[in-house]
Formats: sequence, structure tokens, C-alpha cells
Amino acid sequence: MDEKLTHVDKDGRARMVDVGDKPVTRRVAIAEGRVSMSAEAFRQLEENRLAKGDALAVARLAGIQAAKRTSDWVPLCHSIPLNEVVVDFVLDADTSAVVVTGRASADWTTGVEMEALVAVSAACLAIYDMTKAVDRGVEIGGVHLLEKSGGRSGHWTRSPL
Repeated sequence: MDEKLTHVDKDGRARMVDVGDKPVTRRVAIAEGRVSMSAEAFRQLEENRLAKGDALAVARLAGIQAAKRTSDWVPLCHSIPLNEVVVDFVLDADTSAVVVTGRASADWTTGVEMEALVAVSAACLAIYDMTKAVDRGVEIGGVHLLEKSGGRSGHWTRSPL
């Protein structure tokens, strides 16, 4: 299969893809990540007793703000006028972990997968920052795309692992 690399010009130099001729469609992406920590750090986070304050509120804002600045994080990403960014959390007491989900949407010519992934990554980093005084061994992992829709490639959902 002879696939063309989209982010490389004819001379092999990195380039931003021209999306000017693509139609505007509704784009949605959902990503997920996980922050694992000690039982004590999890308990303080869950009870909102961390010395730095409300970790989940800070992480939600960090994720939203980061999604809006994705093109600053990832060099070849387009700056996209986002319709919405939602960052949510599920607290898993059995594993002392926070599952972070991020959803981004836009009516635009290119997808929002990177925005959803950046939202999750920033939220995970904020949780790390808020809990590290209690547990230096906090671990971030499993950041991945769950679902995307819109555009030429249509709808995609991650297969169960």
C-alpha cells in the first residue's frame, strides 16, 4: 500500500496540512486517561482535603483550558474554534484511581481528537500536581482515544481491549 504522509512535504519537511478545501462538519472526540495513586492520596482527593485545594475543579479547568490551546501543545495542529469541551471524572476507590474523560466538539474542517487527548492529559497532570505532596508515586497512564465522529473518515469507536 502506497500511503502518502500528510504532515510531510515532497522534500520530507514537516508541514501543516491544508484543510481549506474540506467541508465543515460536526466533529466530536472522546478520550480517556487514568491517574493512580496511594490510598491516602485518593482518600484526601475524594474528601476534598488536599492541601492545595479542590483537585478535581482545578483539573477540570486545566483540561478545558489546555484543549483550547492544543495548537500550542502540538506543533502541526490547527487552531480550532471549539463548540464545547467537557472534562469529567470517575473515582475508582477499589484501585485508588481517577478515570478522566474529555470530550471536545467543533463544527470545522478537521477533527478534534487532539483536543480531547490534550484535555485529558492536562487534567491528569493537574491531578498529579495537586496530589504529589501526599504521594510522589502518582502515576498517569492509559491516555487514549475512545471515540471520534465527523469528517471524511466518519465514526470510529475503540474496540474493547
